[in-house]
Order: sequence, then structure tokens, then C-alpha cells
Amino acid sequence: MQVVFLDRETISPQTTLRSLSFAHELKVYGRTSRDQAVERIADADIVIVNKVKLDRATIEAAPRLKMIALAATGTDNIDLKACAERNIVVSNIRGYATRTVPEHTFALIFALRRSIVAYSESVKAGRWQEAQQFCYFDYPIKDLAGSTLGIIGEGALGQAVAGIGRALGMRILFAARKGRNEQGSLYTPFDKFLEESDIITLHCPLTEQTRGLIGATEFARMKRKPLLVNTARGGLVDEMALVDAMRSGQLGGAGFDVTAPEPPESNHPLMQLLDMPNFILTPHVAWASQEAIQFLADQLIDNVEAFHRGQPHNVVTPRH
Repeated sequence: MQVVFLDRETISPQTTLRSLSFAHELKVYGRTSRDQAVERIADADIVIVNKVKLDRATIEAAPRLKMIALAATGTDNIDLKACAERNIVVSNIRGYATRTVPEHTFALIFALRRSIVAYSESVKAGRWQEAQQFCYFDYPIKDLAGSTLGIIGEGALGQAVAGIGRALGMRILFAARKGRNEQGSLYTPFDKFLEESDIITLHCPLTEQTRGLIGATEFARMKRKPLLVNTARGGLVDEMALVDAMRSGQLGGAGFDVTAPEPPESNHPLMQLLDMPNFILTPHVAWASQEAIQFLADQLIDNVEAFHRGQPHNVVTPRH
């Protein structure tokens, strides 16, 4: 059994990746470009991958391929339809980020709501001594209690974020799907959701339906000048429209852990916002607590072992 791991460096070196129990030959690559992928998986039975794009042409060039084990939850880098046509099992990782992503989300929310970064940077610049008193009020500070937290995505991550928000005394809104208002009383119509939220946080997958979910039209509807937090996928937000919304004051601030593409080029729209005291950009590390990555690595091997036993789980390949 030929097993190929295309991008081991996307999992921290401190993480233990236990050996597979069945007879196999394992090839591990730190990184793999799209051009290298075809050659590297040509003889593979099982491919382990995190972020390398496996499109139809790449999959068709691997005649022995039987399984793709994703070291992630998102599947937007895999052509699932092409896999289904070949009866290739694709399994993903589930449940590993229900603590680390919500915690990172609230780290961004707290930092923005209380202007933590802005105040810290101003102290470094000597502003405290310049103020000549025990404190100064250059940047806004607001409590979370009593504010409205709007959540897009009602899965495990969205629900975990809602739980933290409720514990902090926040009012919780879950957004109905854009353009649909018949989802019941648990969901707030999308336009109303945009108008009433003080903080909006994204926890939905990137699909053709959600790409560009928030753009100029949506920013214009945000009457309360909310904070926008995105720890999901960069393509969910029109990034040029975000720059305009930040510069014009339509948003109170933004915290992003994701961009499209990743890493961003030096002239990427979000890199243009780094001079703003109410913008925080982190390098796609919301998922990356040591505990979460080890859980992911263990489940990754469990998925491969389950497939080898003929009992695959966490399967995301559509039925063909």
C-alpha cells in the first residue's frame, strides 16, 4: 500500500503522527506545489493532504488512488465530484477545532472591542508619558455584555461561539441563509441580521453559494458599524470591499485569520489595512492550538486505518 503525505509542514513539528498499523510504504513531503502533485501521487493508493489542490486532472493522473485523507475539515481544495466518479473515498477531520477556533475568535473580539493592540502600540510609542496622567482615552473601549453577537454558520463552531457569547451576557443571532427567510424562528433574516449585529463572526464553509457572502451591499446595511471577525475562509468576504468599509468607517473594526489566497502577497488588500489600529490579521492559526493539532493528527491516522479496515468514516465524497 503506497501512502503519500503531500504537505507535512502544515502540521506543526511538535505534533506526533503515529505510524500506520498495516503494511505500507510512506512517502512524506514537507510541501508540494500543484505541479509536483501529479508526479508525487502517480502511484499512490492513499494520499494525505491538507491544503494542496487536487483537481480533476491531478486525480485522473493517479490510477491507483483509492483514498484521500484530509488533514482538515474544509474540502474546497479537492474535486469531490471527480473522486465520486472514481469511487475514491475522501475523509475529513471533524470536531478538533471546537475549542481552539472559538477561543481565537473571542481573542480577536476582546482585542478589538477593547482596543488592546492600539493601546499596547501607543504605549510602546511613548504616548503614556506624553499624556502626563494615569491613563488616556485615545481609542474606544466597549463591554461585550449587552451587545449583539451575530453568527454566520450554526455548526459545531458557531454553536460553541454562541455558548461563550451567552456566558458573557451577549444577545445571540444566527443568520438565515442569504436570500431565504423561511428557516424558522431560530434564524434571523440576513438583512435584519446585518442591521442588528454589533459583532459579526463567520463560521461557515466556503462554497459557490457562500463565496463573496459579504461585500459592499452587505457592508452598507451594517447600521451599527459592527466588528467583523473571520476565522473561516478568506473567500467569504469581498476583500476589496472590506478595505473600503474599513477606510470609510462602515465597520468598527475587523479581525481576520484568513485571506484569499494564503499567504497573501505584500500588495494584498488586507495587507493595506495593517496600519489601522482597529484591524488585526493573524496567519490562519485559529485552529492551531497544540491540543487541537494533536487531536487532528490522531483522527487523521484513525481515518486512514478505518478505510484500510473497509469501514471508512468521516466520508465527504458525494454518492455517485
